[in-house]
Amino acid sequence: MSVVVLIAALSLILALLPLGQGIVNLFLYRRPTAEPPPDAAVSILIPARNEEAGIAAAVDAALLSRGVDVEVVVLDDHSTDRTAEIVQAIAARDPRVRLESAPPLPPGWSGKQHACQMLAGLAQYPVLLFQDADVRLSPTAARRVGGALLSGECGLVSGFPREETRTLAEALVIPLIHFLLLGFLPMAAMRRSADPRFGAACGQLIAVRRDAYLKAGGHAAIATSLHDGVTLPRAFRRAGQGTDLFDATGFARCRMYRGWREVWSGFSKNATEGMATPAALPVWTLLLFGGHVLPWILLGWAALHPLPISAVMLAGLAVMAGLVFRLLLAVRFRQSVVGALLHPVGVLIMLAIQWSALLRARHGKPSEWRGRAYPAAPGPGSEPGVKPGEGAP
Repeated sequence: MSVVVLIAALSLILALLPLGQGIVNLFLYRRPTAEPPPDAAVSILIPARNEEAGIAAAVDAALLSRGVDVEVVVLDDHSTDRTAEIVQAIAARDPRVRLESAPPLPPGWSGKQHACQMLAGLAQYPVLLFQDADVRLSPTAARRVGGALLSGECGLVSGFPREETRTLAEALVIPLIHFLLLGFLPMAAMRRSADPRFGAACGQLIAVRRDAYLKAGGHAAIATSLHDGVTLPRAFRRAGQGTDLFDATGFARCRMYRGWREVWSGFSKNATEGMATPAALPVWTLLLFGGHVLPWILLGWAALHPLPISAVMLAGLAVMAGLVFRLLLAVRFRQSVVGALLHPVGVLIMLAIQWSALLRARHGKPSEWRGRAYPAAPGPGSEPGVKPGEGAP
C-alpha cells in the first residue's frame, strides 16, 4: 500500500470521527420541553458595553417573555455611547427593567465576568439567566430555559442560539461552533460524568440556580477568563454542581460578530483558553486539517496528477463525510449552505485564527476586546486526548 493511500485512509478516518459523534449528538442535543414550576421567576441579566445599536431590541425581546415572571437587569459597563440612555427610557415605561451602572473594573478581572458577578448580586429571583446583549429571546425562551434548569439537578444549563450570519466571513467561521461542539464533545459521557473537563456552555446564554452559583464561586471563580463558555461550567463541576446543554435554536438568536474584523478578533480573544494551547492545538490541527482540508488537497492533486484509484476513492469519501455532516448541521440549525459547502475554507481560517492567537500569546501580546486589553496567556482550556470538543470556541 502506497504512502498516499495511507494518507487518504487516515483523512477518511479523521473525517468520519466527527460525523459519527455528531450523528449521535444530534439525537442527544435537544430543545428543552420540560415546564418550570408555576411560581418560577427568572432574572434576565444583560451586561452591556457600548451596545446602543441593539440593546433596545434585546431588552424588548426579553420583556415579551411568557409563562414565567421575569425581571430584566442591564448593567451598563462604562459605555461611551447611548446604551444607558436607551435602557433608562425603557425602564421608565416598564418597572420590570432596571438599569445599573458597573463600578470601576478591579485589577485581575475581565470586563464581562465582573459585570456578570455584579448582575448576579443585583438579581431578585433564584433563576439567573445571563444573556449577551446581541441575543434576542423569543417569548417562550425564559420559560423553556427555566424548565430545562429546574426540571433536573444541574446547577447550570446553557443553550446555543441560532447564530445569524450575514457576510461570507461570518458564514465560513461561526457555524464551526456547532461543528466542533457536536462533532467532538461526547454528550452521553458529559451527562454521565462530573469531570470538569467535560464542562461546556455557550457564553451567549447561560442559566444557573442562584444557590449553585454561590457554591461554585460565581463569576469570581473565573475572574480573569475571557471564555466563560468553557471556564464557568468547569467551575460549577469542580464545586459538585452538574451542567448540561440544550438546543436554543428555536427560541433564541444571535448575530455574534459582524464582518471579517470582528470574526477574527472575537475568536482570537479567548482562543488560548480553548483550542490554542501548545498541547491541544497540534492535536486540533491534525483532526481538522487532516480530516477536512487534506482530502480536498488530495482530490485536487489527483486532478493534476494520476493517483491510485483507492486513494482517490478514500479522499472522496472523506470529502463526502465532511460535507454531509456540515449540511446536516446547516439544515438542523438554519446555517448558511454556502458556508457548509466551503467547509475546508472555514476550517483553514479557524486554524489560522487559533495559531495566530497562540503565537501572539507566546510573544506576550495582549488580547483586545471592547476597548480593553487583557494579557494573553495559555490557559487550562483544553486537554487533548480527553475530549477535543471541550475547547471549542
